[in-house]
Amino acid sequence: MDLRKTVTVVETIETDGTGKPCDPITRVAVLAVISNPFAGQHGEDLSPLFDRGGELGDQLMAKAVSQLGAAPVSYGKAAIIGSNGDLEHGAAMIHPKLGKPMRAAVNGGKALIPSNAKVGAVGCAIDLPLGHKDEAWSFAHFDTMTVMVGDAPRADEIVLCMGVTDGARTHPRVGDGPITD
Repeated sequence: MDLRKTVTVVETIETDGTGKPCDPITRVAVLAVISNPFAGQHGEDLSPLFDRGGELGDQLMAKAVSQLGAAPVSYGKAAIIGSNGDLEHGAAMIHPKLGKPMRAAVNGGKALIPSNAKVGAVGCAIDLPLGHKDEAWSFAHFDTMTVMVGDAPRADEIVLCMGVTDGARTHPRVGDGPITD
């Protein structure tokens, strides 16, 4: 599983959607473009992808956290699978072993790591879901960051995405009240 490239996206939000100033919120995504050894097949033993996801988490999450302006608060993960791959190939990258290095990098992680995966063409964007690392029901931290790599995934590649933030959405007005639905 060759690593073709990595991409780091650093986004600092200074105002909300109406232009009202807010405390700066930094969101960082790290993306790794790797070859998919299972492209064109539906192998039953996807454990090499489990291991590769964990390795990339170890390699890249510390870099993401170091780009934040403050301590990490939210996190998320996603994968875009090239057209010769299968959705399960992305699931194999993001679920079994990626969580542990992500939690270690953010110094916590009591909450489930929000995730997303899809099969897509070159240049396909994905909404990387974000949620509070320790408080699963912190509505103010439910967010997304749209990311993509212009020349990936090729048909036989996977783009692995990991994200962290140092704050909630700008001016959240959806409270953390009782859950009624």
